[in-house]
Amino acid sequence: MDGNGAAAKEKILNTAISLFHTYGYRGTTIRAIASAAKVNSANISYYYNGKQGLLEACFIRFFEPYIACLEEVVQDAQNLPGEGLIRAIRRMLYFQSENHLLSRFVWREVTIDSQIVREITSTYLMKERYLLKKLAKAWFGLGMQGNKLNFMVIQLRSMIAMPYLNSQYIREVWGMQPEEPYFTEQYSRAITEWLGSLKQNGEGQPESLLLRLC
Repeated sequence: MDGNGAAAKEKILNTAISLFHTYGYRGTTIRAIASAAKVNSANISYYYNGKQGLLEACFIRFFEPYIACLEEVVQDAQNLPGEGLIRAIRRMLYFQSENHLLSRFVWREVTIDSQIVREITSTYLMKERYLLKKLAKAWFGLGMQGNKLNFMVIQLRSMIAMPYLNSQYIREVWGMQPEEPYFTEQYSRAITEWLGSLKQNGEGQPESLLLRLC
């Protein structure tokens, strides 16, 4: 693919991300994408094999670097046991902030049961689960295992995605902009302090954590 072709392909994908974010995948047509990107509809079929291919490209654009970020933190955490979870949270939040349109669209889309979402779950989300559990084990130690650890990771994962699943609520009700660096920094600190308090107060122990979750 020459430079012009690569640029056209990238422009189509960026346009699709913007329109999918605004109107949803099902509310966006190939014609609308082609018009906004100022390309022929045939170009979309050529580069992405249609709208389904664009959806797959959006997932790949998001999850490949997202998972790579987690893998890198896990690798580095071998030299700094226990610190990896905090570093991972910070990096995941900033990655989403830097890609906020894509983040909001992807997190909304993976709540819908479909064949492609099931494939994404088996390819990326199961790996995310494994990596987050590994980091959480290193953070809390032996005091948290089994379903207690699972519940902790589910809760933490929900907190990480929350600003982009609920961005409209955060803007309209709380007057905050979840994609702004200031919000990301303050939110990252809040999660870090919460995890630190659980660990310091012994609430990472199974019994007390279960009470907090109930």
